[in-house]
Amino acid sequence: MKKTETSEQQQKSLVIDCDIHNTLASETVLYPYLSERWRKHHGMVGTTDRVGAYIPRAHPFGARYDAWTPSGHRPGSDLDFLREQLLDAFNIEYGVLNCLTPVCEMPNLAFAAAWASAVNDWQIEEWLEKEPRLRASMIVACDDAEFTTAEINRLADHPGFVQILLLARTMEPLGRRRYWKMYEAAVAHDLPVGIHFTGVGVGPITAVGRPSHYIEDHAGMTQAFQTQVTSLVCEGVFEEFPTLKVVLIEGGFAWLPPLMWRLDRAWKKLHDEVPELKRLPSEYIREHFWITTQPIEEPPKQEYFDQLLAQLNLDDRLMFATDYPHWDFDSPDQALPKNLEPILRRKIMAENARAFYRF
Repeated sequence: MKKTETSEQQQKSLVIDCDIHNTLASETVLYPYLSERWRKHHGMVGTTDRVGAYIPRAHPFGARYDAWTPSGHRPGSDLDFLREQLLDAFNIEYGVLNCLTPVCEMPNLAFAAAWASAVNDWQIEEWLEKEPRLRASMIVACDDAEFTTAEINRLADHPGFVQILLLARTMEPLGRRRYWKMYEAAVAHDLPVGIHFTGVGVGPITAVGRPSHYIEDHAGMTQAFQTQVTSLVCEGVFEEFPTLKVVLIEGGFAWLPPLMWRLDRAWKKLHDEVPELKRLPSEYIREHFWITTQPIEEPPKQEYFDQLLAQLNLDDRLMFATDYPHWDFDSPDQALPKNLEPILRRKIMAENARAFYRF
């Protein structure tokens, strides 16, 4: 007699992880993918950024202590170990790689573009071709329109790349026209744009200056996400690119309903300043943004979490993420409230991402 899966087994089998961080074991692993010119450049100056080490980190590479590889390499740099700790351990059906490199922080944009291409080629050869469960975000030198569109056009047809990756702190707010060529290429190839936690931008990392502690940086990152959402809406990006899709990755989401209310109220009084906006800001947000769960807000009572989801009204837009191998990793079997309605749980854990990324 054929055995059928229990509901618990079925639920466990349906996990799509939208935020896995693969990492270079060392920066020199990219040398086979760089020209001689850029290998020499890296050997001389390294991957310098605009701001440098702006704040001490609580954990090296922001990683779990048990995620360092058996050979002592950086967490997220060994595919076999990642399989063991994540893909196999939690029966991950698909996972999206978000390689956090300093590309968007490099002052030399030609080098940044070469580095981005090298990372993408490395991801293809060392990750995508070796593990069919993995997909990847495309790395781009986002502050140069020519370099960015060239890279998108080069790799857009590769089935392993499912979105374009940006960091939350950029040189300018992402609604600015300097980024519109990137959006034009993204919609031409039907690729979403992912905005991920971190980055240093061009100035202090908070709205009022530099913080003293990592906890301030970590908890305050929502400032950057709110700024980017506001900029994309108010600059008219979604009127210009009505099919553009944006994923907010590792930014939380409890702040989103109050932001929508505040923007709608301001728009009703100030809409003459932005006549290109034909609808309430909240309507653009609900139509164009998707969100990942990690870090998921965890209020003390289930009813508060239910209220938050009702305020968001984005049940089809919330996608599960572990943030492996970082210290605030969310385990698939523990991240969501246990009393969550089963249909909604399945949507968050897998089905929303399956539909969005067309897995």
